[in-house]
Amino acid sequence: MNVDKKLLPASRMAITVTLPWAEWQKEIDHAAESMAKNVKLPGFRKGKVPKDVVEQRFGREAILAEAAEHAVGHSYPKVLNQEKIEAIGHPAVDLKNFKEGEDLVYMVETDVMPEVTLTDWKKAVKKINQEADKNPVTVADSEVDEELKRIAEMRAPLITVARGAKEGDTVLVDFTVMQDGVVIEGGKSENHPLVLGSNTFIPGFEDEVIDMEAGEEKTFTLSFPAEYHAKHLAGREAQFTVVVRAVQEKQTPELDDEFAKTVGNFETLASLKENIQTGILEEQKAKAKEERRTKILDTLLEGVSFEYPESLVLEEENRMLREFASQAEMMGIVFSDYLTRMGKTEEEVKKEWTPQAKKRIGAELVLQAVAKDADIKPTAEEIEEEMNKTMQYYKNVEEAEKKIDLPRLYAVVQEQLQNRKTLEYLEEVK
Repeated sequence: MNVDKKLLPASRMAITVTLPWAEWQKEIDHAAESMAKNVKLPGFRKGKVPKDVVEQRFGREAILAEAAEHAVGHSYPKVLNQEKIEAIGHPAVDLKNFKEGEDLVYMVETDVMPEVTLTDWKKAVKKINQEADKNPVTVADSEVDEELKRIAEMRAPLITVARGAKEGDTVLVDFTVMQDGVVIEGGKSENHPLVLGSNTFIPGFEDEVIDMEAGEEKTFTLSFPAEYHAKHLAGREAQFTVVVRAVQEKQTPELDDEFAKTVGNFETLASLKENIQTGILEEQKAKAKEERRTKILDTLLEGVSFEYPESLVLEEENRMLREFASQAEMMGIVFSDYLTRMGKTEEEVKKEWTPQAKKRIGAELVLQAVAKDADIKPTAEEIEEEMNKTMQYYKNVEEAEKKIDLPRLYAVVQEQLQNRKTLEYLEEVK
């Protein structure tokens, strides 16, 4: 078997394979048998048509073409293995010659994984890590106090007060919105809670309510913003009638040991503060870790140059689309409805995501290159342990094996663990 390879633009490769007649002629009988199994001819049961009748019916060339396809199917995987070609996507096969008594010649065009060569990457990564280590994550007392205040605000009960409303109060209001003497759609509500200062109503509305007391009624005119979402109201005036039913203020609790006990299993305010500080610290450490990893990957990507295979980009775009649709559904949004509101098609959305898809692919490729360079591989025990975390959600091993593609799960877990170990390794380059 002779193989000739030629690299093409966009990480594609043309592979020309020549198989001697002595090799591929063995496929002829197999091809005839295969055709006989799938053909229906009068006077013969399906699958029982003799080979000579098949040849007479379809012609010798049809059998040779079928034999050539069989030969391609058997030889192509061997070519990839022999030449160490990492092909991806669906190959395009062109039979160049399949004449009887002659060598079989076929050409395959396929996307291939781009070769990533890292140059002097450790120096750049080392610099990022040194800068990060110079600025360790710390939590200021003011941040703890701010979070403590936020918790207290969340737990503060609303107390009805007999005074004019001010910013920060919650008021219960009845309101009516009219244009040309007619109530607009959705322009009437009773006992509607409104936090003054939240700016949830159109500009000017909350200013009119400030200083109003319970039982007070007020009528005023405002204009809807020019960019208002309801186009028929945008820029137009309307008459508002508001009745304040109640004015309520938050009664912020005293920040002391008794308050700490109401928050959780804390005996003192000091222990609550310590817990808050730990939580903020862990959150900021996670954020700093993510930022460091992003900087490292961006730096590694800057140092390499390769073309992105079209099939790989398309696969990543489809994955991103599935992820987005899944997240939308979790929030109660039908993805097709979202696209309709946005006035876009799936293809248009994917096109917008192409740069991000390429960045994700690039990050994956440079991680693989670093793992290869540093000989980072998860052990079989580590992979099995991680797989068990998925399989534990099933009643037994038999059920898991029925519902899970175990070879695929193994490959996915192996890749995830390798990436995780590689990122940890990169963070330790000093």
